[in-house]
Amino acid sequence: MPVSARSAQTIGVLAITQLIGWGTTFESVGVLGRRLAPDLGLANEIVYAGLSVMMMVSALASPLVGRLLDRHGAARVMAAGSLFFAAGLCLLAGSGGIVTYAASWVILGLGGAFVLSAPAFTAVVEREGAAGQRSIAILMLFTGLSATIFWPLLSLMSDLAGWRSTLLMAAALHAFVCAPLYLFGLPKPIVYEKSGASADLAPVPLTENDRKNAFLLMAITASIASFVTFGMSPSLLEVLHQFGATPEFALQLAAARGVLGICARGVDMLLGKRGNPFITSVTGCSLMVVAFASLLLLPASAATLWLFIALYGFGSGILVVAPALLPLALFSPREYGRQATRLAMPQNIANALAPVIFTALIDRTGVATAVVAAIALAGVALTAILMLISLVRRVRALAAPVPSPP
Repeated sequence: MPVSARSAQTIGVLAITQLIGWGTTFESVGVLGRRLAPDLGLANEIVYAGLSVMMMVSALASPLVGRLLDRHGAARVMAAGSLFFAAGLCLLAGSGGIVTYAASWVILGLGGAFVLSAPAFTAVVEREGAAGQRSIAILMLFTGLSATIFWPLLSLMSDLAGWRSTLLMAAALHAFVCAPLYLFGLPKPIVYEKSGASADLAPVPLTENDRKNAFLLMAITASIASFVTFGMSPSLLEVLHQFGATPEFALQLAAARGVLGICARGVDMLLGKRGNPFITSVTGCSLMVVAFASLLLLPASAATLWLFIALYGFGSGILVVAPALLPLALFSPREYGRQATRLAMPQNIANALAPVIFTALIDRTGVATAVVAAIALAGVALTAILMLISLVRRVRALAAPVPSPP
């Protein structure tokens, strides 16, 4: 199905700004971290801890952002977030030690809460309502390329001008490209013009108690899925080594995992309105369980490692998309922003803690224990999404009209 001009404009603006947002903040440490650490007199682990600070601050600020999205709309909120990003990057560029370094990541965390993921998806829903599912999937396909695009760019600029000047140029992108695009480049929202109609119509007629239970199950699924994928990603090479991969083969497998993740997002994009985030979530969690189980149950071999990386790459890629679409499958378009930012809070906390916990688990108890933990956690996420599906089916059955007797 072709994309309308209005949708293309929305996707185009948000794809550019999200690529810049992720690429110059969260992804920047992968390129610049080891370059700035000696200049600031900081250990590498302290430098990389900035990402955890960013995720935790974003998590804690998410409820506030949800209220601001309801009150002011996504465009204004995201424009303000771009200024937070610009300020944080300027402070980071001028850092001289741990105090200013930590403060810069606090400001960047606020920018992340105002700009990254949930606010962008809210901007889509404001402009397309419940039909925004395909546009969100397309947008996530683009944003998955942020590291691919910005790692070489940041590396080149750092080689030419130094890491401080590179960060200042990144700050200028947020202030002079992203903020104006949010304010003047996005189409006019339509959700707020449809009060009392489709904008306020939830796809599932949940009672207040059912809403609480549905959100809890959705949060468990999304947070645990994020915990496993974010926790295992930094240790993936070590896991592959421990199960028999040579360093060169492990790098090949890790690269294939990235491609498979992008392919998984592409499948959601192609499905469009025919996609079902409940089925997608079940599929993703199931693939994760089978992937890690294959490492333990099958003989160590190149074939087993390829099977693992195929299942893990596709499963983790699917589970990046599903949480963005689940709120739209349960709640009305008007309240999407509030529910998506509420969901972002436990997800970001999980993302901040997972790498530390999984690394400690692997170093202190062995990689097999970490794999068993991943299987158990993915199983909990799978159970939660199956319970959510059961709840939705029950609610829909109760709401179905009873046929009148002949």
